[in-house]
Amino acid sequence: MQAQDGAATLVMEQPVVETGAMTTAAATTDVLLPVPLPNGGGEIVSDGADAARSDEVRGLLAAIRRLESIVEEETAALSTGNKIDFDDFSARKSRSMLEFVRLMRARMHLGGEVEITEEIQRLREKLERNRAILEMHYDAVREVAAIIVKAIRDAESDGTYTGRAAQDGK
Repeated sequence: MQAQDGAATLVMEQPVVETGAMTTAAATTDVLLPVPLPNGGGEIVSDGADAARSDEVRGLLAAIRRLESIVEEETAALSTGNKIDFDDFSARKSRSMLEFVRLMRARMHLGGEVEITEEIQRLREKLERNRAILEMHYDAVREVAAIIVKAIRDAESDGTYTGRAAQDGK
């Protein structure tokens, strides 16, 4: 958009030349046009600021996708019941999230980019699914732990202190 606005300004400031008055010599000379021209890929050639912004966008998108990949990997492992190293996933997610947060803070002006917004929304959905599966696993671990604690108490108890309550089912 900025490149197009600049091009319109440059074109409007050019003097009007009658094409009928142009000589053959003038037509064959190399003339540099002060407007962005499409390159071979069909994109508009832009200035360094746009290139830097594009690099920032690509860097932020790469960080989001790395985090997304780690979350997907953990979610898949949890869903399939594979044995996983929670410490490893936790450390990897923490490092990746730290990178993402630092990049977002440094590049807050990119928050309005549609592609970044879409990627963050996708990441949010994947994080929510990951959270739900982790919560389910946590609840299962808590239930198993409660069963084990009860079994240990029952095995260690001789019934002296739980006699009447155990008989009544309380």
